Amino acid sequence: MIKINIHMQTVKKYALMAFIAASTIACKKDKENIDTEKPTIDISAETAFPKQCSQIRRGSSFTFRAKLSDNVALGSYSIDVHHNFDHHSHSTEVEECTLEPIKKPVKPFVLVKSVNIPGQPQQYDAQFQIDVPAEIDPGNYHFMIQVTDQSGWSIQRGISVRIIE
Repeated sequence: MIKINIHMQTVKKYALMAFIAASTIACKKDKENIDTEKPTIDISAETAFPKQCSQIRRGSSFTFRAKLSDNVALGSYSIDVHHNFDHHSHSTEVEECTLEPIKKPVKPFVLVKSVNIPGQPQQYDAQFQIDVPAEIDPGNYHFMIQVTDQSGWSIQRGISVRIIE
């Protein structure tokens, strides 16, 4: 009876140690897989467009270009273009652009577009053609870019542009 009792205590002791070891390994593995980094938006390349203070002619088309990246997997990006006739600010750029006088919008250009990034890549060269109607108000606009990764982290970049005649 004593041998069985000692044997059971030894089995329980080793079972408890195995459980603790397995739990520790499982927790470390879960922590390693958690994405804690935001994606990035790179508009420093010569081909990137628009850049801070870019001018865009109304009635023309241009291609938005930026390099998007994430440490794990990209999910989507969105573009939001809206007027800045009231001089509000959410620019993320250091360089200030010259602002026209404050005015009321009559027929401002507005664009909101979301794009899913296929295949969950870590790097993606975003390209999206934008047509600027000829009859919209010229003036100061914000070009907002938001990128979201597969884990839900997002980053936003606010660029000031001017739509000209």
